[in-house]
Amino acid sequence: MGTGEKRILILGGGFGGVYVARHLEKLLQPNEASLCLVNRENYWVYQPMIPEVISGAIGLTDVVAPIRQLCSRTELVMREVESIDLKRKVVTVSPGFRPRRLELPYDYLVTALGSTTRFSGMPGMLEHAKPFRNLSDAMALRNHVIHVLEEAEVETDPEIRKKLLTFVVAGGGFSGVEAIAELNHFVHQVKRKFIRLRSETIRYMLVHHGDRILPEMTARLGDFSDKLLRRRGVEILLRDELAAATSEKAILRSKLEIPTKTIISTVPSQISPVLQHLDCAYDQGRLLVNGNLELVGYEGEVWALGDCAAIRTKSGHPVPPTAQHAIREAKTVAMNVAARMHGGPGSAFAFEGLGKLASLGHFSAVAEILGIRVSGFPAWCLWRTIYLMKMPTFNRKVRIFLDWTLSVLFPPDLVEVRTSLHNAVHKQHFEAGDVVFYQGDVGDYVYIIEDGECDVLQENDGVQTLLATLKRGDYFGEMAVLSDAGRNATVRARTAMDVLLVAKHDFDLLKTSVPALGEVFWDLAASRAAASVKNSA
Repeated sequence: MGTGEKRILILGGGFGGVYVARHLEKLLQPNEASLCLVNRENYWVYQPMIPEVISGAIGLTDVVAPIRQLCSRTELVMREVESIDLKRKVVTVSPGFRPRRLELPYDYLVTALGSTTRFSGMPGMLEHAKPFRNLSDAMALRNHVIHVLEEAEVETDPEIRKKLLTFVVAGGGFSGVEAIAELNHFVHQVKRKFIRLRSETIRYMLVHHGDRILPEMTARLGDFSDKLLRRRGVEILLRDELAAATSEKAILRSKLEIPTKTIISTVPSQISPVLQHLDCAYDQGRLLVNGNLELVGYEGEVWALGDCAAIRTKSGHPVPPTAQHAIREAKTVAMNVAARMHGGPGSAFAFEGLGKLASLGHFSAVAEILGIRVSGFPAWCLWRTIYLMKMPTFNRKVRIFLDWTLSVLFPPDLVEVRTSLHNAVHKQHFEAGDVVFYQGDVGDYVYIIEDGECDVLQENDGVQTLLATLKRGDYFGEMAVLSDAGRNATVRARTAMDVLLVAKHDFDLLKTSVPALGEVFWDLAASRAAASVKNSA
């Protein structure tokens, strides 16, 4: 990739971010600018097809494509965005294997970080509700559904079995309707493989705050979807919403309590936390942009698109957070960035939308294309044809077509893929001379010595001083974790050493829940800070 004089930094690897990069690669020569995209994963997800991952109609990796393959001239940084300094024009990303934050300067910034699920003010939802927004959510949900079916098969208590066989989905928009439709389709297909569940009643409940589901579509198509889902056994509760949750039940705003072990939330959403406190203008919680999709107050430097931006078309209509709009927004942003570099005029976003599609599972869908309304099997064929055509790369098109063909000929798999989770509290072993962490590293863990010894070394003006030697039962690393600052010393194993590591997130939970524990660590940090100052004096 050319180095170029200007650096264009793109945040987010969804439709918006990836398509901006793809368009800029065509509009700019390699020596004009360097392109860099920051995303937590190294792949792009075809979002409209995620619900079909639940039912197994599409293979897990067939709805994704490597970003490096889609954007061959764009540098990829696979990190989390931690902060954005619009004044300094610097973006800070999370540490990698080495606990050091990375700063990425830019000349032009494009933010397409999307949105996240918001559970504030809804007790128990964060702990017990399953979000449904991305590929990992779909995989986790599929595994969970298979697991509760397996548990229901062997459960002898009828009340527990009833909870296991009750599925609650919150949100009657596109995501919620498609999620419960695919869930219903999947469980209906695999239920016959469970001997004791064949005669059991499976309960599906869709909770929506509005007067009808799919409010984005016409009333006729919304009513068609409502009747079809009810005919398949889905209970639809309108003018109500999830208010709280426990491990045993979903609690609605109407005070209705639904015993269940599965709560799926597709609403509400908010912009990424890193975007919530920028020094810029907002519109109803989203970044305020002008008609050229430039961030108000930072015109010509920063652009925003997708779910995180409050966008209106030339006619003044608010832009919905759909893939077709994000793709067109990306083209507008890329053209405006290129125009800014070349000294040309920008262009306003004017796409009003071609239509809307929603899959209802079981070979049914609803579609509204250029004013033409279609429902049932013809809409399902239209849905699959349009989305298959829009899938980038011939390789992925073939894979998805084969997935769909095989899903018609053969029943879905019932494999629960259990991933090995990394425990937040875990152990590490160090040999004599090994460095546990360096001065200046990010404070990510608190360490407790189980066996062995280590030296605490601080460097000032090129001179390294031994501050302390710690032994079994001692702990260290709390100062940087408590203050959210860099390490103020280097720790090196004096002998072979076994330590217990407590991650910052879990340490914060412990000291918040047990104030006495927090006080102990604050007192220790203060005494060590004083000793450090004394030694450096």
